[in-house]
Amino acid sequence: MDRQKLLALIAAVALVAIAAVVFHEYRKGREPEQASAPAPAPKPPPEPAIRNPVPEVPQETPLPALKESDAPFRDSVAGVFGKDAVSQFLAPNDVIRRIVVTVDNMPRKKVAVERRPILPTGGSFATAGTEDNVTLSPNNYSRYAPLVRLVEAADANQLTALYFRYYPLFQTAYEDLGYPKGYFNDRLVEVIDDLLAAPQVNGPIKLVQPRVFYEFADPALESRSAGQKLMIRMGPENAAAIKAKLTQVRNIIVAKNPAGAPPQAPPAQQ
Repeated sequence: MDRQKLLALIAAVALVAIAAVVFHEYRKGREPEQASAPAPAPKPPPEPAIRNPVPEVPQETPLPALKESDAPFRDSVAGVFGKDAVSQFLAPNDVIRRIVVTVDNMPRKKVAVERRPILPTGGSFATAGTEDNVTLSPNNYSRYAPLVRLVEAADANQLTALYFRYYPLFQTAYEDLGYPKGYFNDRLVEVIDDLLAAPQVNGPIKLVQPRVFYEFADPALESRSAGQKLMIRMGPENAAAIKAKLTQVRNIIVAKNPAGAPPQAPPAQQ
């Protein structure tokens, strides 16, 4: 092969190679790249299960809106405890909201005093002992006695029937408190269990006063929940009476629904 033909052959091979590269790049630009499959979206957390459903209660008359419930609810409470007791012990307004806030706070370290449903206990906090050894006076227990005797005499079935009737409003107040997916009856059972776990302390209970208010000198007692410390402050006899009533109420509200009645669904906001 002469020199001229060899050069022509080399040039032809080079052109074919260049054309192949250009065509490949052209197709690469025209064909869409295979997109990687998107990662599956994370599953939303499951709705919290209702552990202690409240039975559906037929309403003879429609329940009022939560903001208008004070008068009818106080009248209903008076049917269980009496009008004089309601006037003496029950706050005049926002009663259901106050109950829900206080119940929710009981297992915590502090209770919002200004939001309690019960009016302040009469008398002053009583102490005993010396300046260097201050103890909780047994005389302090008598401050709680009138309210404790009232609770002790109340019928647990009447109490829970009243609670079941007004439950939609308790649920609404609980959702408004910041628990849109919570179930108030489950929280109530948790709180009752915490109160029942309060220790019975016999003998003098030593106090300290690091600031304005007295505290338990024993760190094991002072670290207890607000509800348990209240049970200790009211004295063993009063605490035993409250625990007995709480046990009766708990047994009713955790029982299975009567006749297979469906649980009450969380209501629309009032």
